[in-house]
Amino acid sequence: MDTPGLVVVAEAFDAAEADSAVLARSPRWVADQPAVLRHHLLLPASAVDRARDLLAPDGWQLRPAGGPAPEPTAPAPTAPAPAEPEPASPAPAAPDAAGAGGAGLVRVHALRVQRLDALSCAQERSRMAGLAQRLGGDSAGWDAMQPGLAKPDSIG
Repeated sequence: MDTPGLVVVAEAFDAAEADSAVLARSPRWVADQPAVLRHHLLLPASAVDRARDLLAPDGWQLRPAGGPAPEPTAPAPTAPAPAEPEPASPAPAAPDAAGAGGAGLVRVHALRVQRLDALSCAQERSRMAGLAQRLGGDSAGWDAMQPGLAKPDSIG
C-alpha cells in the first residue's frame, strides 16, 4: 500500500454510476493485477477508532486523509426555525455529514490490497457507505491505485 509510484487507475465518486462502468472506462486498470482499493470516508472524530476496529479484521487499514472536512452540500433550509421545540420523535434520524454541518468530521481513507472486479467494488462501496452512515458520517466514493511504470505485481 505504501509502494512508491502508485497511480489512480479508476475512481468512483458518483453514486449513480455503476462500479462496472467505472472499471470499464478505465484504460489504465489492469484487471488481473492487485490494486489498492481506497475508500474516501468522512467520519466523526469520535468514531474513527470504532471504524478502525470494525474494518481491521477484514484487512482494511484506516488512515488520515488530511485536509479539512468539506462544506456541507445540502441547501440551507428556507423556512425559519420554529419558536417552540417540536416533540421528540420516537426514532430520531442519525446525523449525517450535511446535517452535522461538517462539524467534528474528519477525512479518512480505508485501504486494502485486492484484485478488483465490479462485484467486489460494489459490495465494498455499499459496506463503506453503511459503516459511515451508522457512525454518523458519509462515504464520498472510492479510487483504485496500481503501479504506474513499476512492475504490476509489486504492491505490498
